[in-house]
Amino acid sequence: MSRIHLVLGPVGAGKSTFGQRLAFEHGAVRLTLDDWFAPLFSPDRPPGDARAWYMERVERVLARIEQVADDVLDVGKDVVLEVGLIRRAQRDAFFARRDEERHGLVIYELNAPRDIRRERVARRNAERGATWAMEVPPAVFELASDLWEPLADDERAGRDVRDVTTG
Repeated sequence: MSRIHLVLGPVGAGKSTFGQRLAFEHGAVRLTLDDWFAPLFSPDRPPGDARAWYMERVERVLARIEQVADDVLDVGKDVVLEVGLIRRAQRDAFFARRDEERHGLVIYELNAPRDIRRERVARRNAERGATWAMEVPPAVFELASDLWEPLADDERAGRDVRDVTTG
């Protein structure tokens, strides 16, 4: 049975590096929000507070990523998804779509202390290495970190959730 490997965690937790390793280990196709969003929409980002602009586009990109994931799963390949889902409501909607499917779901919740994550993001911004997709300014790092909601016990119940500490 093909599986979704869902990688969750706050910004800077090491999701991209972990996801690359998972994709290699499982011969899976890796689909990430940043890899789609940055080339499609970053050049058009309006100045100032762009949260509403961002969220509307994220929903469209996520719908397309899920469709591609379904196509890959249907041909028997695993998929690694790094698609944000930092808020409980976003995950509830994702789980509602996925819990009754014929594909398996493994959830990896990554975490590291905030100071280590902040340092990683600053280094990634400066180096622009293999896992860099777009600049994460310090204010955006802090906002995204504040918005992160770890998985609650009821989200974990009945699901294969694996905790990964990366810091």
